[in-house]
Amino acid sequence: MRLLLPIVLFFLSSCASTQQQIDLKDAEIYYNRGVAYVEKGEYDQAFAGFTKAIEINPRFAKAYYYRGVIYAGKGQQDQAISDYTNAIKINPRFDEAYNDRGVIYAGKGQQDQAISDYNNAIKMNPRFYEAYYNRGVAYATKGRYEQTISDCSKAVEINPRFAEAYLGRAVAYYFRKEYNRSWEDIKKAEELGYKIPPKFLEELRKASGKEN
Repeated sequence: MRLLLPIVLFFLSSCASTQQQIDLKDAEIYYNRGVAYVEKGEYDQAFAGFTKAIEINPRFAKAYYYRGVIYAGKGQQDQAISDYTNAIKINPRFDEAYNDRGVIYAGKGQQDQAISDYNNAIKMNPRFYEAYYNRGVAYATKGRYEQTISDCSKAVEINPRFAEAYLGRAVAYYFRKEYNRSWEDIKKAEELGYKIPPKFLEELRKASGKEN
């Protein structure tokens, strides 16, 4: 009789474990379905898939992250921040969630919070060139152009074909009145097929006294 209770507990535990595995598998199916919808540009269906995955497995960090991406795309900033934050709580090393939350904070004018998130993204992934660029933009809004130049330089060191970083550095050089360097970066961005905003080109021409 003494063996009965442990055997029953083992049986119940095994059943619970099996059910948990089934639930996690179902969550993965809904998540994968959501990713497929994202790739097709069907964001409402993707949103439903990620939400269902979260309902089944509330600790599904990637599902929170991708749902946050959809919220961000819809301009629902607070909801995006909430989902990115949940993803980070579950996976404190989620570099993309830090970066994307930083972008939302920057859009809300909260540059210090944005920089903090970019710092964490870079800490988790030192070759995250988009995070360097984003941090450089945040520094530029604070007038810290030396840091902007440093971060954009790091971004193009990692990815020499990252045109946005050349433009970001060109803008920083412009504000530092280093116009020749600004033109050099403009040319690099253009060589990569990036269309420079006409307004910036006009201001650079006026300030530098040069056409290109």
